[in-house]
Amino acid sequence: MLKSYPKSPEAAEAQYYLGLAEENQGRLYEAYQAYQMVIDKYPFSERIQEIIEREYKIAEKFMSGEKRKALGMNLPVENPAIEIFGKVVDNSTYGPLASKAQYKLGLVLKGLMRYYEAEEEFNKVISRYPDSEWASAAKFQIASCRAALSKGFAYDQGSAQEAKEQFEEFVKEHPDAVLSLDAEKNIGMIRQKEAEASYNIAVFYEKQKAFDSAKIYYNNVISEYGQNPWAVKAAERLQIMEQKNEKKN
Repeated sequence: MLKSYPKSPEAAEAQYYLGLAEENQGRLYEAYQAYQMVIDKYPFSERIQEIIEREYKIAEKFMSGEKRKALGMNLPVENPAIEIFGKVVDNSTYGPLASKAQYKLGLVLKGLMRYYEAEEEFNKVISRYPDSEWASAAKFQIASCRAALSKGFAYDQGSAQEAKEQFEEFVKEHPDAVLSLDAEKNIGMIRQKEAEASYNIAVFYEKQKAFDSAKIYYNNVISEYGQNPWAVKAAERLQIMEQKNEKKN
């Protein structure tokens, strides 16, 4: 049917049932490819919305990697969910599943530690679907990506600062959101890293006998992070420095 009458209405149905057969056999990536061919070759098929929904559900099954592992598949891509969620958006940019698929595409990339790409996808949620339920969550995820990039704090201090500012903005805009609790925890973790970084700079200057510079950084830790354990350590170092100075005098 498909080869003999590729443009007939029956051909679209045959292609759809081919995808359905693959899906029922657990060959999910092949099912997605068959379904997508209906959209690409027969865009006026009455099955389009149903196919988009089926593709979305297939992407969700791949999202965690559990389905691929269970089936023992050798797939041509790192995680098929990236491709399939992207196609769901392309197939119906402003359809009922588009904003959710766009958001989950970002989550998949984030889970693979592809933070810059994930951030780009989350930004698309905000720009394309500003009124959707996923827009505020996308803002949180952008900040979370920035925080992940800053985990090697000395390596990317700028990302840490950006993450903190974005988390603070999220909490300000959504004080009652469940994710605000996580945002506040992340702010605390980033401040902890900031305090540690300033403390370590002070220790470096102290070892170099640049005592005036060391005092500046120790005092900065105390004034900026008074409730932080690093502030307590900074106060102890200052006291030791003062005692040593008194002995010399």
